[in-house]
Amino acid sequence: MVSDLDLWARAQRGDPQAFGDLFRRHATSVYNHAFRRTGSWERAEDAVSLVFLETWRLRDRVRLDESEILLPWLLGVANNVLRRQYRTRIRHARLLAKLPRPGDVADHAPLVDQHLEDEQRLRQTMADLCLLTAAEADVVALCVFSELTYEQAAVAMNVPVGTVRSRLSRARSKLRTAADQRISRDRAPHQLEEDSP
Repeated sequence: MVSDLDLWARAQRGDPQAFGDLFRRHATSVYNHAFRRTGSWERAEDAVSLVFLETWRLRDRVRLDESEILLPWLLGVANNVLRRQYRTRIRHARLLAKLPRPGDVADHAPLVDQHLEDEQRLRQTMADLCLLTAAEADVVALCVFSELTYEQAAVAMNVPVGTVRSRLSRARSKLRTAADQRISRDRAPHQLEEDSP
């Protein structure tokens, strides 16, 4: 199989076929990363498009070492794209809030059960991620969701490996505490029922 390094070198010389091969090789990983960060299939699809457009635009500036794969760098670009998308959505929501509210319109589009379950689980995960700093959420997304090594996550975030390790440790501790508190809250009503005469 042709290495990322070889395909990237060809893409930097303007070879669209090599860039297409890199897209086919890494688009699913970028999509999964974006979906896990947004909880939305549509936003994830938009993010993939923007990541690869940005990658093509910046191709002359990025140098890969001989042992590197392009994915960590792509996921770093994805994090930046997702932040910009989030800021845009916030600005858009603020503008919409200033408009008069139209009457409610029922959504008649068919919904797929699996997508709803996936999005519900992701909402809980995203709620937990809100307890983290942006840097901690990034390292969880890269190391846990996208299964990058500490070294690859360090490349994606442009930080030392030790920083990745410490951020991930703090994030896991916060998430564990949140999960324990949620379990305690969920058990409390059942315990009251059992204790009542």
